[in-house]
Amino acid sequence: MNMDIHYRHEWKHEITWSDLLAIRARLYAVAERDPHAEDGCYHIRSLYFDNLNDRALREKIDGVNRREKFRIRYYNGDTSFIKLEKKSKLNGLETKYSAPLTKEEAQKIVDGDIGFMMDSPHSLIRELYCKMRYQCLRPKTIVDYTRQPFIYRPGNVRVTFDYDLHTGLSCTDFLNPDCVTIPAGDAPVLMEVKWDEFLPEIIRAAVQMPGRRVTAFSKYAQCRVYG
Repeated sequence: MNMDIHYRHEWKHEITWSDLLAIRARLYAVAERDPHAEDGCYHIRSLYFDNLNDRALREKIDGVNRREKFRIRYYNGDTSFIKLEKKSKLNGLETKYSAPLTKEEAQKIVDGDIGFMMDSPHSLIRELYCKMRYQCLRPKTIVDYTRQPFIYRPGNVRVTFDYDLHTGLSCTDFLNPDCVTIPAGDAPVLMEVKWDEFLPEIIRAAVQMPGRRVTAFSKYAQCRVYG
């Protein structure tokens, strides 16, 4: 394993609204609110990429040990700050790379006008260019949801609650505020817990709910429920 790569641990739990209220009340007492959230939440819009054979989707469903996926993301409708991200999984651990995109660059990628990417100063943008060019990666679907985040600095812990998941179906024009999205099936509330080397016991206790097991739920896979 490349020692320069920083992998993080991750738990995902499918929970109910009553679970969310109980866990959130405990986190209020021990964790910090994310200072970037507006009124405790933010709205996330992502555009996920896949190839013609739905490789990213199939690898997720099949539980492939080493896998990656690309997405473009912005928050709270603010297109002045857009990120290209690549998430990689290995042996259950996760790492993430990111690079900034302008609104104009993001729109060009959506439109398939990708020539500018090969001259980008950011290696991640050049990598996506190569994979769009030679592996036929293409924008696949919009994934919309609301997130409530909490931070606990010892262990670099982040606990998030994601809900109100919507899919853009076949629409990939994710910078268009009029792009119609619909609820992504019967999606649960998803709690994610991420940490570095150790998970402090105070957070472990705060997020536990009897009968709730770690899940492999994927927002991208759920948003492909209609195709």
